[in-house]
Amino acid sequence: MNKALFFDIDGTLVSFHTHEIPASTIEALTQAKKEGARIFISTGRPQILINNLTALQERRLIDGYITMNGAYCFVGDEVIYKSAIPADDVRRLTAYCADRNIPCIVVGEHSICACQPDQRVRQIFHEYLKVTTPLPDMPTSEAIEGKEIFQLTPFITEEEEQEIAPYLPHCEIGRWHPAFTDVTARGNTKQKGLDEIIRHFGIRLEDTIAFGDGGNDIPILRHAGIGVAMGNASDRVKESADYVTTSVDDDGIANALRHLNVIHP
Repeated sequence: MNKALFFDIDGTLVSFHTHEIPASTIEALTQAKKEGARIFISTGRPQILINNLTALQERRLIDGYITMNGAYCFVGDEVIYKSAIPADDVRRLTAYCADRNIPCIVVGEHSICACQPDQRVRQIFHEYLKVTTPLPDMPTSEAIEGKEIFQLTPFITEEEEQEIAPYLPHCEIGRWHPAFTDVTARGNTKQKGLDEIIRHFGIRLEDTIAFGDGGNDIPILRHAGIGVAMGNASDRVKESADYVTTSVDDDGIANALRHLNVIHP
């Protein structure tokens, strides 16, 4: 059966150095699509922040999206799964950040804002990740009250994460950057997103291949039929994969697809 391919964005499809999808990756995915593969995005970004996949979207290569680390999945205009963070946990985490003047990105279904933003938000989101979507500064009460919140991204250290985690009993915490972590409702990981996608399309788990480079990719790499870690991934991510390819900037996606016989010379 043809394979279902799941790709993280930052550091997997898109280079951290050029902020673009390598030409070899575009060519390989175009070939994979022609040979019958389905292509899915698996990202921590919410839809509103996905601004770097134009080269794939213009070619109509993407069949569906896992966003917010599995908390919000859609195919075309159809939302096939969504799960908001319980309001009490939202209040606890945002109050923790507000009391300490810690930046926190708050993501609703169709909205995004920043509470207590500082220079790190600009440096990491706008300069490093090249996010072009404005992140309006908003008081915590206005950002969360009466709203469904699907993802919170506090700029907390690993030590602060360990401090607040016991007070967030209904949350998943996934870190892929040392400066911040992504928080979603418990049970929402990229693994959950993969399960929702394959249920929707009637795809067998053994026919899935997942690609990633960050800590938030570990659940899907372990769960997919085959998990592929990028050469630029950390050792912890590589240890969770079945196969390690070259880096995103060294034709990693194309090399892996050829190695796994998804595409052929």
